[in-house]
Amino acid sequence: MLLRLKSPVFIDRFSFEFEVPQKSKFKAVLKDDRGSICRALEAEANSGQQVFDWEGLSELPYGVYTLEILVASKEMKARIVKRI
Repeated sequence: MLLRLKSPVFIDRFSFEFEVPQKSKFKAVLKDDRGSICRALEAEANSGQQVFDWEGLSELPYGVYTLEILVASKEMKARIVKRI
């Protein structure tokens, strides 16, 4: 599985996509540069390519974050930056 960000920079929302072989639940976690969990999202992904929009992030402080996606026993990570 491969995690793709539409853009590695966001202001108040971002989009990410990944592919799953079958319908399954996933958990997305957004961590700050100290490793603290800032936001978490749980949803269900259908089989195939999935695109998700994560909104409501305007109150997060500016900085570097790590997006972690957990699907079944697989984990994907991506670096993302919140800017002005």
